[in-house]
Amino acid sequence: MAEQEMKAASETYSGFISLLKVGSIITAIVTVFVVLLIAS
Repeated sequence: MAEQEMKAASETYSGFISLLKVGSIITAIVTVFVVLLIAS
C-alpha cells in the first residue's frame, strides 16, 4: 500500500518539477523580452 502511494507521489512530484522548470524558462524569456521592450 505504502509503496503504491510513494510511486504516485513520486510521479506527481516529477511532473511538478518539470512544470516548474518549463515555467521558469518561459518567465525568464518573457522578462528579457519586456526589459528589452522598455529599454528601447
